[in-house]
Amino acid sequence: MSHAAQAYARTSHTTGSPREMEAQTLLMAARKLQEVQANWTGPDTRMHSALLFNRRLWAIFMSAAESDENPQPMEIRQNVASIAVFVMKQTVEMQLDPDPAKLKSLIDINCNLAAGLSGRV
Repeated sequence: MSHAAQAYARTSHTTGSPREMEAQTLLMAARKLQEVQANWTGPDTRMHSALLFNRRLWAIFMSAAESDENPQPMEIRQNVASIAVFVMKQTVEMQLDPDPAKLKSLIDINCNLAAGLSGRV
C-alpha cells in the first residue's frame, strides 16, 4: 500500500462519527480481552494490559454519562453508568481471582454495545 493510501486509511479511521469511534474502541478492547482468554497462560502482563485498557475506556464512558453537558436522556446515562460500575467490579474480580471464563461478560458487553452503536443490532 502506498504512503498516501496508508495516510488516508489512518485518517478515515480517526474521522468517523463519535458513535463509530466508540464502537471501534469497544471492539478493540474486546479483541484484547479475547486474545487473553484464547491464549490463557495465567495472569500476565497481557491480561493486566487488556484489563487496564478496558477499565480506562469504561471510566471515560462513566465520566461522560455523569457529565451535565451530556445530551443523552437521563435513563440512557444511568444505564451506561450502571454498566460501567459492573465492568469495574468484574475487572477487580478478574484481577483478584484470575479466570479466563470471567472475561466472557466483559467481552460480550463490549461487543453488544459496539453492535448497538454501529446500528448492527
